[in-house]
Amino acid sequence: MGNTSSRSYFQGIKMQPDKTTLFKQEQTGTTYRIPALIYLKESQTFLAFAEKRTSPSDSDAKIIVMRRGTQQNGSTQWSESQELLSACLPDHRTMNPCPVYEKNTKTIFLFFICILGNTPEHHQIWTGKNKAHLCYITSNDEGQSWSQTKDLTESVIGKTVRRWATFAVGPGHGIQMENGRLIIPTYAYYIHFKCFSFPFPFTVQPHAFSIYSDDFGQTWQMGRMLQRKSCECEMAEIIDHEGSSHVYCNARHRGHRVEALSESSGVYFDKPRLAPRLVEPGLGGCQGSVIGFPAPEQGEEGMGGTTSPLASDTQTWLLFTHPTNKRNRKDLGVYLNRSPLHTSGWDRPWIVHSGPSGYSDLAYSEDTEHFACLMECGENSELEQIAFVSFPLSDVMQTVDEKGNTF
Repeated sequence: MGNTSSRSYFQGIKMQPDKTTLFKQEQTGTTYRIPALIYLKESQTFLAFAEKRTSPSDSDAKIIVMRRGTQQNGSTQWSESQELLSACLPDHRTMNPCPVYEKNTKTIFLFFICILGNTPEHHQIWTGKNKAHLCYITSNDEGQSWSQTKDLTESVIGKTVRRWATFAVGPGHGIQMENGRLIIPTYAYYIHFKCFSFPFPFTVQPHAFSIYSDDFGQTWQMGRMLQRKSCECEMAEIIDHEGSSHVYCNARHRGHRVEALSESSGVYFDKPRLAPRLVEPGLGGCQGSVIGFPAPEQGEEGMGGTTSPLASDTQTWLLFTHPTNKRNRKDLGVYLNRSPLHTSGWDRPWIVHSGPSGYSDLAYSEDTEHFACLMECGENSELEQIAFVSFPLSDVMQTVDEKGNTF
């Protein structure tokens, strides 16, 4: 299918990157939502995941679907859509794809949740009765085949789940740190106060945390929740110039995003804070994606020879994708952070889709030094399609330097 690597320029003004539609809403009502994306360097292959639903409603999610994108002659060629039939539990619906690649064993872990029947999230929050299970499947052949589902709810969460109204992973991608630790971003609606086994109204609040493994995914453990209201999240590893590692968490929150740093490889996060430059749309906000990547050398070709005054603080920069409009889910932007250990490091966004847009997920191809984004977008509604775009850092840098770095 389509070539996604080309970009257009007109009279010196850079246009938005070309989009390739991977999943499209059908006239029958079938809708594809919740994108997740990973890149496999060895085979130069993208794996794009989404939920297949019989309607736009969360309660009508059914199964996870996947498409493979292989890079050929500067373009990405996509396979037909495949239903991951093994990613399920009987009488449950499958939601929130969250893949991570374990490089030592060359294993893809695809995490997700399975929720009983059509039980909606708000019903679980109101009753305090969790109906979600923590699950994953694996692939050792780059997504050509998949294992049966493994349910981790009892072994990882155990009795703690009694204090949770519900929970979910991601959605989006997980990470593998330089020390080998695998991290799956997670959040749970914690019941702060109960009365006769029912939660007090407005005391059930979401909190982000990590699920991690130090043995190549053989066993998994839970980290501690952020001590601030925080919902759907993604994480990235930041390496400073002393070689120390910091795990960064970026989470959904009303008004502005919540950010937090961990000095314990994601076990717990200190002093979560609001990100004043990262606004949430409307009252409920929206999911967003974050990814870390090696900072370019100062003056590197294509970077315009410009760097932020704080760029020398880390070896890692961050990209973040999210709707930029304060009122509605529209105008998906790519934000660059050249000083990710500081609270004010985010530059102005480059808009990659003007119009309705929603959830997104980022991936980075080190070998081609390109980024890819899988995003919900459309002309009249963000539910119309899930599209793929690819772009180099120089596109983001050019936009930032043209606009200036200050908000």
